[in-house]
Amino acid sequence: MYQIADTIIHTLILVEEYKAITVWRKNILSTFWILYLTSFIFSFIFVYIFIRGYEGKGILEGLRYGVLIGLFINIPSVFNQYALYPLNFSLAVKWFVFGTIQIILCGVVAALVYEPKEELP
Repeated sequence: MYQIADTIIHTLILVEEYKAITVWRKNILSTFWILYLTSFIFSFIFVYIFIRGYEGKGILEGLRYGVLIGLFINIPSVFNQYALYPLNFSLAVKWFVFGTIQIILCGVVAALVYEPKEELP
């Protein structure tokens, strides 16, 4: 889910804004593997934390978890990048909004698909 949302956000929704940014690597495709690796690691940790705190409260639990993790990740990462790099504030806000929605959706999906194993006697 995370990678699908990431692709939609960055290659469809924000692609025009990225054309105005001049901080991209010249050989950006050669480092894309890092994006996939970090997405995999993030997804594993995201689900692991969800499972460890699982309360069985359904979609609302996933929604709450997604909001908390989304804010926890996106507030410092997006606005620190804005402070460090020559980015438009509007792009930073879009990164924050879309990124938070993306994580909320991941939380909802986690709540919908996770079923704890019954403990054996």
